[in-house]
Amino acid sequence: MERGRRLAGEDRREQVLKIAADEFAAHGLHGVSAETIARKAGITHAYVFRLFGTKKQLFLEVVRRAFAVMAAHLAEAAGSAKGLEALAAMGQRYDASLSDRTLLLLQLQAFAACGDAELRPAVRESFGALWQTVSDTTDLDPVQIKTFMAYGMLLNTSAALQLANTDADWAAQATTRIRAGLFEHLTTEANR
Repeated sequence: MERGRRLAGEDRREQVLKIAADEFAAHGLHGVSAETIARKAGITHAYVFRLFGTKKQLFLEVVRRAFAVMAAHLAEAAGSAKGLEALAAMGQRYDASLSDRTLLLLQLQAFAACGDAELRPAVRESFGALWQTVSDTTDLDPVQIKTFMAYGMLLNTSAALQLANTDADWAAQATTRIRAGLFEHLTTEANR
């Protein structure tokens, strides 16, 4: 952004959030300064603090948005479907989301930041909202939801590691796609 170009308040806020998302995804909460984000936005770091309060608050807003975007994409993909049909649609949408490294890395950076007791409740809440979206949308058994979410976290890790570009048997195994039919037998009753 060229210094001196004036943006309306909400436009500037959105610009800073986009830059912060890219920076936090790549470097984590402690790997980037508010000054770096401000410089890339063409503003002062004092203005960043005026907009968001603290760097942690900016980080949390970016993280909340990342989880909310993922939840919205999954719910949209399922549409009015329920059960395994909804889960299959969500899985396809999740696969498509793997190309958005910023979104996925923000989730991983959020989990990494949970060593901070101030951040943990907000990250927990965001993850919980994502979980609840899958649960409410599909109406499936909790064990099926847990398995779907576990595979999702493995896919996040695989995408972050760029395993699709790794020539190794274990990488090919880790990136194998899952069919919704796998979830049929994964129930609380079957897993007692």
